[in-house]
Amino acid sequence: MAEEFGYYLRQLREGKGLTINQLAALAGISGAQISRIENGLRGVPKPATLRKIAEATDVSYEELMGHAGYLTETEGSTEGSVPAWATSKDKRDFRQMLEDDGELMFDGIPLNKEDKQRIKDVLTGLFWEAKQMNKRTKPKHHPGKE
Repeated sequence: MAEEFGYYLRQLREGKGLTINQLAALAGISGAQISRIENGLRGVPKPATLRKIAEATDVSYEELMGHAGYLTETEGSTEGSVPAWATSKDKRDFRQMLEDDGELMFDGIPLNKEDKQRIKDVLTGLFWEAKQMNKRTKPKHHPGKE
């Protein structure tokens, strides 16, 4: 996935007529980091980095999240944002996280629909990233082998 995203990012950057250093300056990240992403030497960027790249390239955040593998479909539906590796328990946990439909506020002021969606997009990316990291680092429990 990292190599595929790196190729996509290079094509996007070149299509916008930007050098690595120009994109780095616009996004507020290092040129070395962009180079490592493009060459598949660094994993898929975190959602916060994708947001910076999206703003710098004038490409939608959702599109970058989709290319990075955080969203399997980019139509914005909750079910479309589930990675292929997610188990039924993972999907249940995700639905429970989003079901708390309390009013989202900032400094006592309710957020508008667009801001709520941006927050959900970021939370979605962070949720699946954390789940995937947990699956890689969690020791396997083998009954009878203690």
